[in-house]
Formats: sequence, C-alpha cells, structure tokens
Amino acid sequence: MSAYVIFIRVKTLDKTELEKYWSLIEETMKGHPIEVLVPYGNFEVLEGEQIEGVVVAKFPDMKSAKKWYNSKPYQEAALHRQKGAIYHGILVEGTA
Repeated sequence: MSAYVIFIRVKTLDKTELEKYWSLIEETMKGHPIEVLVPYGNFEVLEGEQIEGVVVAKFPDMKSAKKWYNSKPYQEAALHRQKGAIYHGILVEGTA
C-alpha cells in the first residue's frame, strides 16, 4: 500500500538554515523509492490557519518511507529544516 510523507511549513525562522536543508535533500533521496508529487506547489488553505508551503512525497509503503526518514543522511539534513522553520511532518498510508 502506498504511503505519503507530507511536510507542512508553518513558519520560517531562519531562511539560511532552510536553504542548507534544501541543498542537502536531493542527496538523501538516492537509493530510496521516493517520488516527490508536490514540491511546494501552489496551494490554498480551505480551513485552519495559514501556512507557508506543502511538500508531498510518495513511497511504495510505510516501511520505505520510514527507512528514508530515519536514514542518517536525512536526519542530518533535517536538523537544518528544524532550525529553519516550524513544520508538521505526517506519514499517511494510502487506501485501496
């Protein structure tokens, strides 16, 4: 069953840290079955508070998504994301 990692950027704190994260992210994807479906595309908040951006990535399953997220390269890059902005990270399994 496909799984989706969704990152919602709520508020930027340090753009330099975010830029460092963005410069590292592509390298973290090598060797992982990840398909970025929504790379900060246009969006509209229909309900709730405003946000700054959304990323949606597709994986073949939850295990593959967790393997990428918990990988050393991604966790090292994620430190810059966490310093650079307030995010919500969500892992959701698709349904048939």
